[in-house]
Amino acid sequence: MNIQTQSWLLNRRHALKALGSFISLPMLECMVPLRAAETATAAPKRSAFIYLANGVHSLNYQITTAGKDYQFSRSLKPLEKHRDAITPISGLHHPGALSHHHNCISVWLTGGKLGPSDRNTISVDQKMAEITAPHTRYPSMEVALTQNSLAWTADGVQLPALRRCSEIFASLFEEPKGGKMAQRRALRRKGSVLDANLAEVRQLEKKMGAEDKGRMEQYLTSVREAEIRTRRADAWLDTPLPVISEADRKRTNRDIAQTLAGDYFRTVYDLMVLAFQTDVTRVATFSLGGEGDAFSIPEIGITESRHQLSHHGGDAGYMEKLTNYDTFAIEQFSYFLTRLSETKDLNGKPLLGSTMSLFGSGMCYGHSHGNANLPLVLAGGSDLGLKHGSHLDFNKEAKDFAGYSIGADGALTTAHYQVCSRPVNTDAHMSNLLLLMAQRMGVETDTFSDSNKVITL
Repeated sequence: MNIQTQSWLLNRRHALKALGSFISLPMLECMVPLRAAETATAAPKRSAFIYLANGVHSLNYQITTAGKDYQFSRSLKPLEKHRDAITPISGLHHPGALSHHHNCISVWLTGGKLGPSDRNTISVDQKMAEITAPHTRYPSMEVALTQNSLAWTADGVQLPALRRCSEIFASLFEEPKGGKMAQRRALRRKGSVLDANLAEVRQLEKKMGAEDKGRMEQYLTSVREAEIRTRRADAWLDTPLPVISEADRKRTNRDIAQTLAGDYFRTVYDLMVLAFQTDVTRVATFSLGGEGDAFSIPEIGITESRHQLSHHGGDAGYMEKLTNYDTFAIEQFSYFLTRLSETKDLNGKPLLGSTMSLFGSGMCYGHSHGNANLPLVLAGGSDLGLKHGSHLDFNKEAKDFAGYSIGADGALTTAHYQVCSRPVNTDAHMSNLLLLMAQRMGVETDTFSDSNKVITL
């Protein structure tokens, strides 16, 4: 591009002002959609996604029998009481993640490719939120043990997450600090700044080259989304917050020490159930830590981090602790399903029937960063047409799969790690499962990310 003058240069102060307007928006307490009249339905459709970092101890996790007559593995045993409401799934993978193991958590719900020059794509929870947002105070709920959530926007921007339970409760169920009028003034000031930035950038855009225009269009899309959310936040200020019982408030509006992981996990799950029950949101994600920072559980004798245990190198002690960690996390997920089954929906039926929940990891064998044969459990959603009770095994659909490597003692051998490192069934994309969930939530699409067909369940 041959520029004779520098009148096209973007003033750095203006750029920082505009960029700051966008970055600050996700931190607002009210990132909510416009009120909308919803047609009468049997019950709202909901989805929850729970991520377990660094895979699992696959020798004690893998179910080896497909179909309805499967036996629960040691790690999955806590889910046996929910047999009729869950589907363990084996053999799926994300092709774009196979050579970028450190990005497994980033692509778990997007199916994107995250090489050095790649930008992430929208996560399935946010595709769902596009459908459910007009009917709820909040488009989605993001919780994570680290700063970053599982959720990504259409522009490849990762949404921030909350961690402290009292902050999560306040963001969902309490009036904004300073009162409604102060919040409304702040939102309208934000909207004015966004409008001014948008007009200024549109003028500068006329003098940009094609490459710069592409980058700027991505930014402008983000600004437009921020404007929509700001207007929606303003509109929802006049809608009364749901009334929370004293029992639910005591259960959820509290902070728990990190050393009490089970209490923390269950409190987050209680918050998710309460959010679904009061219909403040219909989409939620919960990350139990990132690939490099998943924390320890001293309450059950695990002082090592999950990342450390996943790189066990065949150490029997570490493998036993990793199995105990897996089982512990699955016990807490089982608690979530129990709470959903005990809590009534708007139509008087259990929330579990109207709520799909996906538990799993973007990695299988953490020691070698094997991210094929992802450990996944889909639960709930019977009112959305899901039929459970079977182990869905895509490995066994592959023509050249000779079966799982089982030793004389009836246990899986270390040869199983090969199944966890390289896809047995290369056509079995996890995006096919995400597509199924998106469609059951009402997203009108025939594809999602790198899906090649929708899973039937």
